[in-house]
Amino acid sequence: MRIQIINGPNINLLGKREPGIYGATAFEDYLEQLHALYPDLSIDYYQSNIEGEMINKIQEVGFGDIGIVLNAGAYTHTSIALQDAIRAITSPVVEVHISNVHKREEFRHKSMISCACMGVICGFGLDSYRLAIEALLQAKER
Repeated sequence: MRIQIINGPNINLLGKREPGIYGATAFEDYLEQLHALYPDLSIDYYQSNIEGEMINKIQEVGFGDIGIVLNAGAYTHTSIALQDAIRAITSPVVEVHISNVHKREEFRHKSMISCACMGVICGFGLDSYRLAIEALLQAKER
């Protein structure tokens, strides 16, 4: 099984952006930890600040033996187009958030993509990604 991590807007600034909320680790550094933790798993990474590019990536990889871990960032709360892209593919998608969005501003409490995803993991920092990978691996075994 392959895992495709897709991160949305501003996730490229992890380690610099609001470290009190998002931590002080760059995603690329965390990705090295995931590769070490899952040496037999192919984990690919893609990040874009542009909604249409994220949709293109979902459509490109979303068929076959792959699971998608998606942190859509702020697009989570606004994008019907991402929801449609997730519904259009056959690969399972787990929505992740680094922070607990339910402890933040009211507008972050509503996700436009959750209804199309296999599940949602939020609030566990970067470990949310590992938990999503575990969920995808367990679903594959069923």
